[in-house]
Amino acid sequence: MNTSNSDFAQNGSLPDIEQLSKLANELFTALPCDGSRIGIAASAVQGGLTSSLPGADKSGIPQGFGLPGEAELQKLFAPRQSSFDGVPDSLDTGAVFGNRSSAATSPLAGLDKSVLDGVLPHDFGLPDEAQLQQLLVSRVPSGSNVPVNGEAASSPAAAYGLAASLAGFDASLIAGLSPRAYGLPGEAELQELFGSFSKPSAGIPANAESGSSFYFLDELKTGGFNSQTPTLASAHPAFDVHAVRRDFPILKERVNGQPLVWFDNAATTQKPQVVIDRVSYFYEHENSNIHRAAHELAARSTDAYEKARDTVAKFMNASSSSEIVFARGTTEAINLVAQSWGRQHIGKGDEIVITWLEHHANIVPWKQLCDLTGATLRVAPVDDDGQVLLGEYQKLLNSHTKLVSFTQVSNALGTVTPAREMIEMAHRVGARVLLDGAQSVSHLRVDVQALDCDWFVFSGHKIFGPTGIGVLYGKAELLEAMPPWQGGGNMIDDVTFEKIVYQPAPARFEAGTGNIADAVGLGAALEYLLKIGIDNIARYEHELLVYAMDALRTISGLRLIGTAAEKTSVLSFVLEGHSNQDIGVALNRAGIAVRTGHHCAQPILRRFGLESTVRPSLAFYNTHEEVDLLVSTVRRIKSGKDF
Repeated sequence: MNTSNSDFAQNGSLPDIEQLSKLANELFTALPCDGSRIGIAASAVQGGLTSSLPGADKSGIPQGFGLPGEAELQKLFAPRQSSFDGVPDSLDTGAVFGNRSSAATSPLAGLDKSVLDGVLPHDFGLPDEAQLQQLLVSRVPSGSNVPVNGEAASSPAAAYGLAASLAGFDASLIAGLSPRAYGLPGEAELQELFGSFSKPSAGIPANAESGSSFYFLDELKTGGFNSQTPTLASAHPAFDVHAVRRDFPILKERVNGQPLVWFDNAATTQKPQVVIDRVSYFYEHENSNIHRAAHELAARSTDAYEKARDTVAKFMNASSSSEIVFARGTTEAINLVAQSWGRQHIGKGDEIVITWLEHHANIVPWKQLCDLTGATLRVAPVDDDGQVLLGEYQKLLNSHTKLVSFTQVSNALGTVTPAREMIEMAHRVGARVLLDGAQSVSHLRVDVQALDCDWFVFSGHKIFGPTGIGVLYGKAELLEAMPPWQGGGNMIDDVTFEKIVYQPAPARFEAGTGNIADAVGLGAALEYLLKIGIDNIARYEHELLVYAMDALRTISGLRLIGTAAEKTSVLSFVLEGHSNQDIGVALNRAGIAVRTGHHCAQPILRRFGLESTVRPSLAFYNTHEEVDLLVSTVRRIKSGKDF
């Protein structure tokens, strides 16, 4: 919820519209009609209304032009002066403010005056251009010989919305006017006045970095009060949800006549225009197979593909791009490790540890491997909030544990697991660790070196990239020791009927023609996120998640599934008296896309006595308004109202 302009006028002790209108009426009561006096007026205004002008009173304002004098202005603004006490003497506040006590320690000293460039009168509750035009026209006597000037005034007056194209009105009359000429507070006073105002917590994370504390000024940049004046630096993190939304063309879609609200991000994320354009550009200008030709397009294609690999390595903080293997997605990456390293190192009597939180893709390959080798699958339990019970997990780890594989974020509950701690615990018993990052990469910073995981896997379509492309990160020494899983072209160094020599990693794991275009698209998606900043995204999404959970809890009969203290993105729930499928259909009629079902995570839902849930899931392009719509729609479903 944004603070309104009228709130600033009242709380900041600015004059209200009635007083300003009275002042404007006084100001324009007696415009001169002869050219000589207009010339004097113009030079007086442009010269800052100096006291040397003919007919000027002691305040330096020519009363012959019907302008209010200092005494009148002081009387008008006297009740408001307390708001501006303490302004340093070095700041010229104009005669209308009189002398102020010095505040040499003021943090506003030396402030860049460009901070108020482009501020319009209606931003502070002042009369807008249309009102002033009407006022000015009504004050120009009929038949006067005031010259017509169609040029726009390049002056502070123009920034206050005063158009110079008025019929029969010379713009030079108002050239050089500033707020102080009317007894309005200057830059320093406005900074002090509005310093106490800030955007409500619903829109800005508490720990967001900022360059300025003036949210009303930031609105000028980000499309609030005057979206056509992007002249001010934002006080927000390098992230603006409305600017982000403009990058995703599909968010302009309408479903059943309603604007699309995409709350199915845990299933797949939407794609920014830069990703769409990059894939299109590849097919238009670079399409070729990689590594196997001397012609130009092969070079372009190879360069684009390997650049994407470098981008992935940078995004994950891998020590080398040779630790990045492209796969079709998380599922294929897990199967690659199971079939390559697993078959090589897992045998009868060994144990593999997973958790109750896992997606089927991190259960089935390990169960298959255990069935094949005679190993045992052990499962770490979770509590009623969906948090891994670390004490129980510790009990499962022993000298027989060869592998631990678990998710960093649960796709069904949103639980964020204590990955670093769990990895350390596994390494103490000599186990290797695979971390499933399918649900974490788009929400949390991933640093594989800090995590010290042995493998990390994720899918491109979960992180605003194309489908059909994914990543397996593996420590270099592990990848070099792992045999290839699939055989074919591109992964060999030499082939005879007697002997095959494989390429080093990562090429040995990328048999055949890979998904080159979508790897390039994934690189573009990660570059896009790197520019925005994953930490900025995480802060915004966490605040949005808390807002959504608090709102959903107000609906009677609604039960949130997954309430861990550390969670992200996912808002699974059930609603008493309503089937999950019916809720999904009803939400769809309102344009809201959510997932219903077991989410390929049946064991964890059964842990909570359920076979399915309704699962809205968030991304950084979702808004508080969309959350409000979700909540109000669920309320209508609860009450039995039709759409």
